[in-house]
Amino acid sequence: MHRRTLPAAALAAGGLAIPAQAQVQGGGRLAAVQAAGRIRVGTTGDFNPMSFRDPASREYRGHQIDCAQQLARDMNLRAEFVATDWRTLINGLQADQFDVVMTGTSVSVARAMAAAFTLPWGRTGFIPLVRRRDAAKFPNWEALNARDVTIAATLGTTMEQFVQQALPNAALRRVESPARDWQELLGGRVDAAMTSVIEAAYLTREYPDLVALFRDAPRNPIPMAFLAQQGDAAWLRFLDTWVALRQESGFFAELARKWGLAEA
Repeated sequence: MHRRTLPAAALAAGGLAIPAQAQVQGGGRLAAVQAAGRIRVGTTGDFNPMSFRDPASREYRGHQIDCAQQLARDMNLRAEFVATDWRTLINGLQADQFDVVMTGTSVSVARAMAAAFTLPWGRTGFIPLVRRRDAAKFPNWEALNARDVTIAATLGTTMEQFVQQALPNAALRRVESPARDWQELLGGRVDAAMTSVIEAAYLTREYPDLVALFRDAPRNPIPMAFLAQQGDAAWLRFLDTWVALRQESGFFAELARKWGLAEA
């Protein structure tokens, strides 16, 4: 099948079918990616198990990378990964550096004012990480909201906004990519690092000295979705349709099991 074939045909070949209203109608990004033969995917490569670099091959791997590869296959295109960071995700979209962001973004009002979210593919929540020897110091969320507590959060993430709003008495240490908040914690430069339930499951397995607090009481339950540029309703409608169809097919549930998100 030629790669410029309509995505409806490509998806139908895999047992899925795109409604007519989601097909290309008079140009726009959907037609552009088909004409180019590739879809450009912005990803950070620093969020295991969502998007990370394989140490041996230096290629991208993770839940979101699998999503991008599946989307490209369904459209009969190739996926082209474009490196970005959390601070410049929106700028990259606005500058047309990529067609979609797939890196594990959670939905926020601030992001929605500048970019378009697809339908959610999953959900997450926030929990703090601390060093094992410090776990008893923080019996509840309120214990973190103290002036003598320093909490790290990666610049440009929804965790940064959460610490500012929910824990205003704590000192916020903003960590700029490519460094990460949990690295500050491992280095003993902060008391806690705010992370997602998803990432905490991986980090506590990888680093036995780290403990995730309040697993049964995460804060800020929030949908996770892909990001696209504003202003192209047909492209967003197509992405929404793809998410909905893949949800129904069990694709996202299977990925959750593969990457340990079901456990998280």
